[in-house]
Amino acid sequence: MNNSTLLNKARAFCEQRGARFTPLREKVYEILLGKHGPMGAYELLDALKETESSAKPATVYRALDFLLEFGFIHRLESTNAFVACHHFGCNHPVQFLICDSCGDVAEIQSKGLQSTLDKQAQEHGFSVTTQTIEAHGLCADCQKAEASASQEAF
Repeated sequence: MNNSTLLNKARAFCEQRGARFTPLREKVYEILLGKHGPMGAYELLDALKETESSAKPATVYRALDFLLEFGFIHRLESTNAFVACHHFGCNHPVQFLICDSCGDVAEIQSKGLQSTLDKQAQEHGFSVTTQTIEAHGLCADCQKAEASASQEAF
């Protein structure tokens, strides 16, 4: 789904719920959609200031809170950064593959992982309300680059 389609879907999603998808919230979401990796709040603020010179940190944090609440974005706990969600509107478990070299983030869903976690939680009398798992490592491109650099060293 392209960015313009996602923005239209987000507008409609908010309208259906009686929420205001303000131009500023939309702009923050659009910035995250345009970025293929995670962005921190201050990096977002810098990008936002290119068109909204009066933007302040509180402005960005309020927009991020709204976008998180509606499931338009995810927060990466380990890096304190944010990524756009391309399939909001459904409650889904989230797992991220985070490349420590280039910073690329892949969002995946593993139903087997969710059911295993839910089963183990039940065994402990625990009820899981949200679940986010982050795995750090190297993406395929960075693995290739690392292998290529190792071969050149010899």
